[in-house]
Amino acid sequence: MARIAAAAAHFGRNLDHDLGRIGKLIDDARAAGAQLLVLPDAAIGGYLADLRHPDPAAFPPALKPDDPVFERIGAMARDMVVCVGFCEADGDDRYNAAVCLTGSGVLGRHRKVHLPAAEGVAYRAGDTFAAFDTPVGRLGMLIDYDKTFPESARTLALDGAQIVACLSAWPASITNAAPKLSQDRQSRLFDLYDCARAAENQVVVVSANQTGAAGGMRFLGQAKVVGPAGNVLARTWAKAGLAVAELDVAREIATARRVLNHLRELRPATYRTAT
Repeated sequence: MARIAAAAAHFGRNLDHDLGRIGKLIDDARAAGAQLLVLPDAAIGGYLADLRHPDPAAFPPALKPDDPVFERIGAMARDMVVCVGFCEADGDDRYNAAVCLTGSGVLGRHRKVHLPAAEGVAYRAGDTFAAFDTPVGRLGMLIDYDKTFPESARTLALDGAQIVACLSAWPASITNAAPKLSQDRQSRLFDLYDCARAAENQVVVVSANQTGAAGGMRFLGQAKVVGPAGNVLARTWAKAGLAVAELDVAREIATARRVLNHLRELRPATYRTAT
């Protein structure tokens, strides 16, 4: 059995404040018995303040992959597996990125592949999806808009991922805001994608998201753990906090695939993957 936690929390430009909040979430997850904690996208340094007209002077700080901040997070994590989002510097290029680590070091990395709206002004796009082994099972990561595309999670599942960690800074609708977050179009889609990606691949989805506001955006929260049947096992709704679920990942996946095994029954030769 494993206890898995997804965080809903707000993060901004103050790195010391972000690290303090990450430390508190790790402590809370450890107190809940969690072996895996998925933090939101941009938990180190915050997200963009404007998706339509990003201001280069206000971009998140870009960190090199070997920045000492990751050693600090690893020291806090100890034997816990922690996924955390940040802005990665690679020469003159910047990527919306995520790293999965423990106190022993980095287990895996991901650069966001699908860039929505004007995010391409701030970041370059990644070009791969890959799963990797962790103490809680084989895992792959998606960032924000990546989960809108079924091919993203499907690629990870075909690479053996049992757990898909979705790290988001997902706001309410910018063009058609609803009076309540629960009624927002993006709120519905955020939940729909989490459950669909889990059900269609018969894997566990651990979805973290930012809360609060930045610039003109309101973040949805709605962190959750979804089982391989597409069933929500734990959630935070719109509030900050942890969604924690206990499950035997391998056994739940085996049960979901006992009769209908979606990956085994694929017919890739019949699918059109490009226009």
